[in-house]
Amino acid sequence: MGRLDGAVAIVTGAGHGLGRAHALYLAKEGARVVVNDLGGDVHGIGRSLTPAQNVVEEIRAAGGEAIVNGADVSDWTQAEALIEQTLDEFGDLNVLVNNAGILRDRSLANMTEDEWDAVIRVHLKGHAAPTKHAIAYWRQRAKGRGDRPGYASVIHTSSVAGFAGNYGQANYASAKLAVCALSQVVMLEGERYGVRSNVVSPGARTRLSLTTPGSEERYRAPEDPTAFDPLSPANVSPLVAWLAAPNCPATGQMFHCDSNRVLVTSLPRVQELRQTDGQWTLAALDEALSDALQPGSNQTDWY
Repeated sequence: MGRLDGAVAIVTGAGHGLGRAHALYLAKEGARVVVNDLGGDVHGIGRSLTPAQNVVEEIRAAGGEAIVNGADVSDWTQAEALIEQTLDEFGDLNVLVNNAGILRDRSLANMTEDEWDAVIRVHLKGHAAPTKHAIAYWRQRAKGRGDRPGYASVIHTSSVAGFAGNYGQANYASAKLAVCALSQVVMLEGERYGVRSNVVSPGARTRLSLTTPGSEERYRAPEDPTAFDPLSPANVSPLVAWLAAPNCPATGQMFHCDSNRVLVTSLPRVQELRQTDGQWTLAALDEALSDALQPGSNQTDWY
């Protein structure tokens, strides 16, 4: 018996790397999986069903159920068709793993408008569009079940770049932090329909991570193929499956996962400071904020 027996899951960007690992793990736990991938390169150029079809064949060879989908999830209409195909094939939807992404790295001073728009479109709109149509279905499903709305889990993919920034990734980092805000709204709007929403920031060896300078050395695999690989994408997948399970208690949470560790994180916390004598003065702000803004006071060892 798997943790996800009977569940139906969509994994976007599942032809390679993290998405592939998630799709395989969810299927191993009993989910019926829709393997979505546009089939382009790391810059979002090109289109092919082959990567997604290969993952479907892996799942089927292991005894699982899966179908292929080549929709561009950043397209509103194609995202809707993805949900419809899932319902037509499997009759329900329980889990949506938003994972598809691309990179077009360049310093902000040199970035083109197209490089900005393409990354924001795939990472942010590519999360929002499938989620919008999934929630529309879950809302309709809940109306037919009264006080038993069924279960649904949305798992969004963020990045350390969204929390701490990264040189040359103004577009990517902005989109990844925006995904965290999107997840909070999905939690608030979907709760009445049985929807949970969480964010995972993964650290792993992927096509995207291998494009960064010095990545070949940093992401080198162990020489011993039987040794634990701390940078394998598969290390993140158990957390995704845990969040996908019907009895999972988490919603509105943010996690960073790499190697054999999980960090439970959150959006910035608020610390209230009040000026008791009316309007703030510059001198009062100097005194009140000096401790909070000391270098290193709000840094996390993400890496």
